[in-house]
Amino acid sequence: MWAGGRSVGGDNGVSGEGSPQEERRSRGKLRRGMYILPSLFTSGNIAAGYYAIMQSLQGSALEPQHFNYAALAIGFAIPFDALDGRIARMTNTASEFGKELDSLADVITFGVAPSILAFTWGFHTLSQQMNPAIRHNVLRLGALACFLFLICGASRLARFNLGGAIQPKNPGREGRKYFVGMPIPAAAGVIAAVVHYFLGNPIPDWWIAVIWMLLVVLIGFLMVSTWRFWSGKEINLANRHPFQLMVLLGVVIYAMVFFSQVVLFILAFAYMFSGIAARFAYSWQRRRRAAAASRGAP
Repeated sequence: MWAGGRSVGGDNGVSGEGSPQEERRSRGKLRRGMYILPSLFTSGNIAAGYYAIMQSLQGSALEPQHFNYAALAIGFAIPFDALDGRIARMTNTASEFGKELDSLADVITFGVAPSILAFTWGFHTLSQQMNPAIRHNVLRLGALACFLFLICGASRLARFNLGGAIQPKNPGREGRKYFVGMPIPAAAGVIAAVVHYFLGNPIPDWWIAVIWMLLVVLIGFLMVSTWRFWSGKEINLANRHPFQLMVLLGVVIYAMVFFSQVVLFILAFAYMFSGIAARFAYSWQRRRRAAAASRGAP
């Protein structure tokens, strides 16, 4: 049998098994083909980010559902981002190309898309009836805050690609793995959760926009900070887990689907404040130990 000028089955005039060059070429093609699987998840990540950007640009006070669609798209991209790396490791298809593609996808979906959503939802849709000077200043400062979010997210990804070169200032429990700084998917998730909580209805007053601006700046700071955030990397899906944990996971997924506004809002802010609380708790313990040591000194 022939295909494309080559015999299929090793009938190449050398031997029935095929030459060593043919075998290496076949294995190389198969290995490259396996890379498609994690790349599909990365492509889904990029597609969700592109969709979120398009919906953010279409949103307005009269059509707030577009903002909500953008927030949901960013939320759906988070599991895609979490799975592509795990699948690549499970199938032994991790590569430098995949790593770089994943970073670029994260910049688009969790950097550009949420920054545009934060600006269009929180600042650009402010009422034209308010004081023009106040509106103009809020727009300019809001644009700066969203840009800071984007540049902090890109810097966070660049630092993450350095590997273990950066250590958290507040080391956690031994044997547990932590992120140094808030991961960019979680930061984007906070913005998406807030927009989804209000079902895309934009901010009506300038003073609420100022609060939103401060939140966006805080999220950007947390990304470039050296505070520790739980990574969850010690959870191995391949290991056996108690049945109760599977039931709890099912309940959480059910709540996220049917009570998504409240549940996603709580989860996003709980994760954000967990890093803040861990930092302040470590500082308080360090000061307490220093005070105890000074009292015990002669």
